[in-house]
Amino acid sequence: MATYHVENFGCRATQADGASIERQLLDRGMERAGAAAEAEVVILNTCTVTASADQDARATIRRIHRENPEARILVTGCYAQRAPEELSALPGVSLVIGNSHKHKVADYATPLAGSSGFVPLAQVGNGDSKTIVGDIFAHTELMAAPVFEADSFEKTRPNLKVQDGCNNRCSFCIIPYVRGKSRSLKLEHVLREVDSLVANGYREIVLSGINLGRWGRELSPRTSFAAMLCAILEQTAIEKLRISSVEPMDWTNAVIELVASSPRIAKHAHVPLQSGSDRVLRRMHRKYRPWHYADRIERIRRAMPEAAIGADVMVGFPGETDEAFEETRALIERLPFTYLHVFTYSSRPGTPSAEMLEQVPVHVARERNRVLRELAAWKKRDFMQSFVGRDLEAITLTHFDGEFTEGLTDNYLKLRVRGRHPSNQWIRTKIEVIENDALVGGSDVFAPSVPAAVFAHRMLYF
Repeated sequence: MATYHVENFGCRATQADGASIERQLLDRGMERAGAAAEAEVVILNTCTVTASADQDARATIRRIHRENPEARILVTGCYAQRAPEELSALPGVSLVIGNSHKHKVADYATPLAGSSGFVPLAQVGNGDSKTIVGDIFAHTELMAAPVFEADSFEKTRPNLKVQDGCNNRCSFCIIPYVRGKSRSLKLEHVLREVDSLVANGYREIVLSGINLGRWGRELSPRTSFAAMLCAILEQTAIEKLRISSVEPMDWTNAVIELVASSPRIAKHAHVPLQSGSDRVLRRMHRKYRPWHYADRIERIRRAMPEAAIGADVMVGFPGETDEAFEETRALIERLPFTYLHVFTYSSRPGTPSAEMLEQVPVHVARERNRVLRELAAWKKRDFMQSFVGRDLEAITLTHFDGEFTEGLTDNYLKLRVRGRHPSNQWIRTKIEVIENDALVGGSDVFAPSVPAAVFAHRMLYF
């Protein structure tokens, strides 16, 4: 039986794509290998959001080819869509498939390996070409296969990608050019996938997308993200929904009220900020101002006093002066964030910001990154400290290190509980201390009040 290995880089949407690819490969009779070094076909599902993401992919290709020179390496994802010829020139790469054809990766991967040896590339590519990349903007529907395959992927918290692409044109971002227009999974397909996950024992799922809050805008009839959340609560038995990153303008009052009021939606808001400077946000072509952003965060905190609130922040964008950075730092210090993802600006070929003047020196950007990471660590520690001595609910994960079982709380805090506990279970424990950036709970755990059955929920229309 032919063996495969899939390695994913980047965001939750990419991880969901990787799970979809694995399902298709298993459906075609291939077997999952324990590691890339043991696989006949290795699929790398790449990211290209930064130059370092590209470097990571190239380094991984070289390592796999060195450790397993007989493996056929197939590269797909965002980097493959952006620079297919660059990747195809690397030693060991057999085929490069862009996002335009990612939903067909298994069709191309399966013939690469077989019990009687490898088939010629010409039988799977376009003639002798090693690249299969089309116009990503030609796709008007979400081209994605189902994400679930029993007993094959993570045992808890699977990603369900319900949206892809982006219609925004932030001046620093390459993603719209490699993901295409915003496209939504039709509601009936969303509900079917949620039902499938529930039927196979999953208790918490993560809704993901490239611009998740835009879900439903291009569907006919037009609908909304809030309406999808209501439909999932009304028509499925999922015990817990977690929402991944949603842009600030899509955290509408209706969405905030729904997340705050439903015990079946995790109290967690990830709201990209990028900059706290009005001038920098305008240069970034972001569609909000700092005061708009602050209003959304403050509304979320008032509605959910104990929610996790996180943000993506970029430092070193062209034109970010010392004064502009201080505006960002001061805004972050004032707002009730519980964690941050801090990125240093990376110029992407083909984006407007790559041609901008006033590029920030690398050493300056790195120092600003350090300052914000230290601020974020302080805010996170303060948030975690507020739960010591209290009971918290969490879902157990698959990892057990010999003394502790890992879990994740409703409000996105890492939890370590003494003793071995089954994965994918709700637990409730008293928090004793903070150790190694995690809450530590005692060994006496008990059944929580997390919903184990569907709560009646009034269908709302927005």
